Amino acid sequence: MYIIGISAFYHDSSISIIKDGEILFAAQEERYTRIKNDSSFPELALQAGLGYLKILPHQVDAIVFYEKPFLKFERILETYLNYAPRGFLSFLKSMPPWIKEKLFQKKIIAKKLIQMKFSKDIINRIYFSDHHLSHAASAFYPSPFQKALVLTMDGVGEWPTTTVYTGVDSELKKIKEIHFPHSLGLLYSAFTYYCGFKVNSGEYKLMGLAPFGQPKYSDLIKKELIDIKSDGSFHLNMKYFDYCTGLKMTNKQFDNLFGKSFRRPTEPILQIHMDIAASIQLVLEEIIIKICKSLKSDYPEYTALVLAGGVALNCVVNGKIEQEKIFEHLWIQPASGDAGGSLGAALAFYYNELKNNRVANSDDQMNGSYLGNDYSNLEIKNFLTEIGASFHFFPNEKSAELLNLVCHELCDEKAVGWFQGRMEFGPRALGNRSILASPVPRDMQKKLNIKIKFRESFRPFAPAILEEEAWHWYNIKTTSSYMLKTATINKNYQNHVPAVTHVDQTARLQTVNKKTNLIFHRLISEFYKKSQIPMLVNTSFNIRGEPIVESPQDAFRCFMGTHLDVLVMNSFLLYKDEQPSHLKSDYRESIED
Repeated sequence: MYIIGISAFYHDSSISIIKDGEILFAAQEERYTRIKNDSSFPELALQAGLGYLKILPHQVDAIVFYEKPFLKFERILETYLNYAPRGFLSFLKSMPPWIKEKLFQKKIIAKKLIQMKFSKDIINRIYFSDHHLSHAASAFYPSPFQKALVLTMDGVGEWPTTTVYTGVDSELKKIKEIHFPHSLGLLYSAFTYYCGFKVNSGEYKLMGLAPFGQPKYSDLIKKELIDIKSDGSFHLNMKYFDYCTGLKMTNKQFDNLFGKSFRRPTEPILQIHMDIAASIQLVLEEIIIKICKSLKSDYPEYTALVLAGGVALNCVVNGKIEQEKIFEHLWIQPASGDAGGSLGAALAFYYNELKNNRVANSDDQMNGSYLGNDYSNLEIKNFLTEIGASFHFFPNEKSAELLNLVCHELCDEKAVGWFQGRMEFGPRALGNRSILASPVPRDMQKKLNIKIKFRESFRPFAPAILEEEAWHWYNIKTTSSYMLKTATINKNYQNHVPAVTHVDQTARLQTVNKKTNLIFHRLISEFYKKSQIPMLVNTSFNIRGEPIVESPQDAFRCFMGTHLDVLVMNSFLLYKDEQPSHLKSDYRESIED
């Protein structure tokens, strides 16, 4: 039974394809359109998935959308009515898209699918999941647990912003929820906006900025902005926020509270912004730790916790949950944002709706999150030959000679574009669409940020470390395959890898094992032999403002338009200084923050 999940029309559209509960393919539309966080119907991603799996439209049994538009429209209408006459202009701007399109999403989806050669009766096989059920399903069903508590936290779905489910066998059951406008995701996004970063994409910048400040405003936040109960439930003071009725996240009273207007993106980042970032990060951690402790107290028979929703991408919070040892086991969906909703929608329909049997395995079902396209050596060779690129070919991408040459460049402090196998699903590059470098040089972080990623210099980089060596270097007791937890570097090594050590001596690490990504493990192992360092800098293969590369064309364009020194695509090795001058480019002007 083939089921396709779809997430679209808000931000970060995606599709996922499962067969009899097995995850076969998942990808975000942005990777194909090259529009960051593309919200449009994921037509190109769907075409790619069907083509990759060689599935014909008539073989698809169900299409499941990740949320319920009518309930969402109800929430929007009720919110405007509750705040009337405030927000009238915002109301006028928001209504036409709903009246013209969003209320008729079933017809819109069916029309798009029919244009893709699905039969006209596909409209009878389109279903709708609940937004937070989709998040919960994306976390529970791929997890290695037969029984777990599921905590989802984001901006808002239909009405809920925070939910708790019990997951047992194939059944998910909602047991707690908090409703809009009270939202941890929107609270954090409000501070993201106030500090001058883009909402729905700049929250990780706020998290990265926090260690540079002191949480001197945390008490003020808890006194004025949010009322936190002992069980972690919360209530926002809406007089400081404008997202219910306006076109901004915060208002003048918010500015007055902190004694300064919100920062515009072109303005410098000041110490107050660092301190505010540190403060809201601490408050978020306190709330979520309280929620987790309360859940463990109320449901002591559950030993595992799984997380999803955009807030679950806050790796600092996740690291704190693990350090507290509240639950014996913790698992986080690597595509926790709305992109992962497509996967959850498909899985929720198969298990929760159709009541199919589920048996958890000791490994999760995400295949390392390597769920997108891959490209053959022939496809890559044809592309490179057609454009006249200079390259070296090795018959096997796992060849010792190729890995040895790449490690030689890494040890020589060169930056390497690394393109291998199936593309990652979710916001993290996990060794298949990555930029790699040595973590040893003290100036490597600045070099990568300024000359290659074209982004703020304070932004930290993650280490990809051999799983078997991780506990020697970091205060970590479990694996971190998806780069979703931070850990403190052990004191003996604090000066060894400055390029991946943040100002607070932490790192958002990825542990790499042979089973999940053999070639990446072999590359790091070879670097370890040469340098005595069992890790590499691993950052996404893109520049600021663009999606992670999907194709050889994307990878080559990024290679030639930045200060990357080396590009490896499958079995092909390319050196920048060997490329014809007419292929070089500079696309910094196309950057959008």
